[in-house]
Amino acid sequence: MPRPLIGVTTYLDQARWGVWDLPAALLPAAYPGLIQRSGGLAAMLPPDDPSAAAQTVARLDGLVVAGGADVEPVRYGAEPDPRTGPPARARDSWELALIDAALASGTPLLGICRGMQLLNVALGGTLVQHLDGHTEAVGVMGRHPVAPVPGTRYAALVPERTSVPTYHHQCVDVLGKNLIASAHAEDGTVEAIELPSPAWALGVQWHPEMGEDFRVMRGLVAAASG
Repeated sequence: MPRPLIGVTTYLDQARWGVWDLPAALLPAAYPGLIQRSGGLAAMLPPDDPSAAAQTVARLDGLVVAGGADVEPVRYGAEPDPRTGPPARARDSWELALIDAALASGTPLLGICRGMQLLNVALGGTLVQHLDGHTEAVGVMGRHPVAPVPGTRYAALVPERTSVPTYHHQCVDVLGKNLIASAHAEDGTVEAIELPSPAWALGVQWHPEMGEDFRVMRGLVAAASG
């Protein structure tokens, strides 16, 4: 059976390598590595014109919306908190369009960290712009336990309480339309969200690409193979 093609969104930033210092489409290697180790083929999706989103998703078997910058608060009708980071408007526009296209076409979708937050915003939800305790230090990944909600898709993939790699200072506040919470941290923070079946749309607040538990990504790849 051919391996499913999984698109994964990227940063667009200034970068240095070798003798070069240029704008670059960036993606930590752990993302395509996780897709590949989970049985998929990885394709990078740098920001593009949102009008190309449906055509792009039509060529994919699955979509991963990667982590990154804070979602611009105007996207969910809020004023920016002083602790909210600078906007990444090209990514916001492109990735929201990709999410809309994936949901409209039934393409399996996994949102990671920022990607989970964007999924919530795409469906009319809001975000808490700052919380403490979910980041070890600047540039240092932390860990904490999350517990699945019984009966959810996430619980079917990961039925037990697990320790996950985490790096975020924002989280879901009001859930978007039809979304349900499918995992929580010990402090009550929503750590996973999903749409009920038959859609395969899941968001996780942590970074599975930074750990050794492949079950969430394998779930996406399995859905994309169907």
